[in-house]
Amino acid sequence: MAPAADDVAHMRAALGLAARNLGRTWPNPAVGCVLVREGRVVGRGATAVGGRPHAEAVALGLAGSAARGATAYVTLEPCAHHGRAGPCSDALIAAGIERLVAAIEDPDPRTAGDGFARLRAAGVVVEVGIEADAARRLAEGFLRRIADGRPMVTLKLATSLDGRIATHRGDSRWITGEAARTRVQALRATHDAVMVGTGTALADDPELTCRLPGAEAPPAVRVVLDRHLRIPLTHKLVRTADRTPTWIATSRRAEAARAAAMRAAGVELIEVEEAGEGLDLRATLRALAGRGLTRVLCEGGGHLAAGLLRDDLVDHLVCFRAGLAIGGDGRPALAGFGVDGLADAPRLQRRAQEPCGGDIMELWARASPLNPS
Repeated sequence: MAPAADDVAHMRAALGLAARNLGRTWPNPAVGCVLVREGRVVGRGATAVGGRPHAEAVALGLAGSAARGATAYVTLEPCAHHGRAGPCSDALIAAGIERLVAAIEDPDPRTAGDGFARLRAAGVVVEVGIEADAARRLAEGFLRRIADGRPMVTLKLATSLDGRIATHRGDSRWITGEAARTRVQALRATHDAVMVGTGTALADDPELTCRLPGAEAPPAVRVVLDRHLRIPLTHKLVRTADRTPTWIATSRRAEAARAAAMRAAGVELIEVEEAGEGLDLRATLRALAGRGLTRVLCEGGGHLAAGLLRDDLVDHLVCFRAGLAIGGDGRPALAGFGVDGLADAPRLQRRAQEPCGGDIMELWARASPLNPS
């Protein structure tokens, strides 16, 4: 039987609330909650920046005594474990809600159905599954971290028509126009971290910050894969590490004195295993997930992008294509990674394509998306 129109509308409102803080709630998921009593919204909330308080606590705080007898619409199962605050499932019970409508179950082993069980045991009517697909898409980073032990990875490419990211001399500013660059800023705002490789860091000396008004705080974590700590101490990323979180994934064999200087500048070093001529990308992502990251935006360069695709670690690809041709001597968007036959090539599914100023933006996703319960 199709869900009631009001239930769908209220759940969509909860999803909209959750999306407001996407990329700023890690290590917790971005969740939304709407409380409705006798057809009137009496409370609403989203998981706060930094992950606390949870959406349910915010909504209950606004509703006060009006929560008694209400229906709670939440995008993810209310937690059942004790952290810095008590379980949200217990808070909803104490507030006297009569019905809970949830989009999806929380796969975190500390909850994983226990929140629903507590509510049902207290006499609350629990219904699950309304707008489930939309909720999974919204919570994909959190779900990926639980299921695979790594964050969701979005790969961003900005290329010429012939797939180049710079001329043979390295000139790359700017291949795409202002509208595309603004969309990249929006991508940064919805991800926990922005990641680049050593080559991009050295060539561009980027700040990797979000400059959209209202989205600057808290800043996304800046992650650089730098096996030999080649980035100079005068680099912008190092000089600003004391005020913008900067993590460098590096080899355990990196020079000790240089590592000490990086740490003294405020950089957090993450030692990971090597694989071939670089760092083990899967191990690197596991280390980032272990520090709480759920959504990582990779902005290059060609070797890192190719490695992520080769190792099947790209969940989403956002490609901005500009209407210019650079030629075969330009720098390719992807370094070679040994594909012998088309059957071995990574394949993605196109999800959307739209104009972006004078450029084209294409959205691609892995052919087998995460689909937890």
